This record gives sequence, structure tokens and C-alpha cells, in this order.
Amino acid sequence: MIVGLICPVPGAEVSVEVPTKIPAAIPTAFSAKYVALGDSFTEGMGDDDPKLPHGCRGWADRVAEQLARADTNPNPNANANANADASQGAGLGYANLAIRGKKLRQVLSEQIDAAVALQPTLVSMYAGANDILRPKVNIDALIEDYSRGIAKLSATGATVLLFTGFDSKASGVFGKTRGRTAIYNELVREVADEHNALIVDYWRFDEYDDPRMWSIDRMHMSTPGHINMARRVLALLDQESGLDVPDLEPLPVLGRLKVAAANAQWAREYVGPWIGRRLRGVSSGDSLDPRWPRLHSPGPAAVEEGARGAIGLADSPDWS
Repeated sequence: MIVGLICPVPGAEVSVEVPTKIPAAIPTAFSAKYVALGDSFTEGMGDDDPKLPHGCRGWADRVAEQLARADTNPNPNANANANADASQGAGLGYANLAIRGKKLRQVLSEQIDAAVALQPTLVSMYAGANDILRPKVNIDALIEDYSRGIAKLSATGATVLLFTGFDSKASGVFGKTRGRTAIYNELVREVADEHNALIVDYWRFDEYDDPRMWSIDRMHMSTPGHINMARRVLALLDQESGLDVPDLEPLPVLGRLKVAAANAQWAREYVGPWIGRRLRGVSSGDSLDPRWPRLHSPGPAAVEEGARGAIGLADSPDWS
């Protein structure tokens, strides 16, 4: 999910092209199509599953699985949406184009047109956290481009889900970006109002103040955190989740010296490498293709397919 950013002239158009990494999309025979866009938050980092592409699962996969089990179309306007014509077939098709490390404009340029080509009935998008963490960011200019991208998604007739950013008030490191995130969130809410999108208001989810909802890297949600997010999204869609957040292990009681040692280890193992990549101008997602670039039926068959790397591409991608 996870320092400057050189912003173009405010109001300048962003060229949105389908990158060579994502194959040309051929809509498949599904009556409902969910396409997830974004960065590591939506890719699923922190919810480890070695059987799946990139070794993770995540809230979006879990939402898709529950929607597929319910065998319902999550778009309330489906009957009026030509993209959701029942003659195309039955059941839910799911694609996830999110890649870790992507900044907002990268998500716009690499994922929006690819999503539109899949003719979605439901789209989720969360991006911007990687921009907010940089030393410099023009949030107003960023949101202008963001709004144009959301307009493209909304024009498909799909239900569009947007996210506010997490309130990092409890973090001694990420809490320094709290003011930026609050401004970003208010502008995202305006974009949602303008384009009739739904808001998953992550900022107000106080349960994420619990450190057990976060993975060991403290940057991405843990498995319980991803399950809880899936429940939140499904509730917004008026869908039964069928998901239970697992019982959380008791928080260890650590003395001051052990806390300091744990913080030092975290900085050494996670913060240091992250800063190093920023200084080198590289991202952990640079060599990765999307986990699920083609529409597929989520569930056990997809796990088998993902384990083989056979996901509808001419050549199996490198998941390393």
C-alpha cells in the first residue's frame, strides 16, 4: 500500500493506455463482472497464501468469492446495463489488476482502460497512499486526474467503489501524513459524489487501530484485517458476507526495551529496504504482472489455475 513526486501542470490530461503487461481483454460469458484496481492494498499483500499468484489472497479475492457464492449481480442497475445482459451467461467473473507500489497516476494509466475493456458491472479502486508517503505531492492536481479516471469507470454503467485512506493517528511513523490523508479523503468524497460512486470509508474504521489487524511489516493489513475489509465492502453492497474474522491472539505485553528492539528490527527489515528502493527509483511491483488480469470464476478452480500460473496469458508470468 505503500519519498518526490513531480506533478504535471494542474488540469493537464493524463494519457491512459493499456500497457503491454495487460493483454487485450476479451469479455467473457459472465452476467456480472467485478474488476479490482489499485496498489498493494487491493493486490492483497499481508494476507499470505502461497497457492495463489504473488503469494497472497486479500480482501478483493474474498469479496469476489462471496459474491460468486451468492450468485447475484452486485450492480443494482444491472437490468438497465447492456454490459450485464443475461445473454452473456451466468455467474460472477473476477479480475484483479492491482500491483504493489503503484502510485495513483500509474494506476490510472495502466489499469483504467484495461478495466473498461472488461465491461465491468462492479469496479473497486484504491490508490494514492504511495503518493501521500512521498516528500512532496500536489494532492489537488492528483485528484483532478483521479476524477477523470473515475469518470471513465462510471461511464461504463458499473457500480464504482472508492476508498478513503486509513487514519494513521496511532502510528509514530505514518501518523506524520495524517493531515495529507485527511485532505485527500475529503477530495475523494467529492469525486464520489460527482460520479455517483460508493465510498468505503476506511478512515472511520476504528478497528484498524488494533495492531493485530496489520501484518508484520506494519504497512499492509493482516489476514484478519483483509477479512474484516471484505466484510465492510460486502456490507456496503448489501451482501451477506459469510465471513468471520478469526479470533485475534492476545497482544503481548512488552517492556520498553523489547518495544525498542522490535521497532529497530522493523525499521531494519522493512523501512530500510523500502527507503532504499525509493532512492534507487524502483518499486517492488516493477517486475510483476497483475494477479488476475483476465475474468475468471473465483474459487477453488482459480486457486489451481493460479498455482500453475495459467491465468489466460499466452505465456505464464513471472510471479517472483
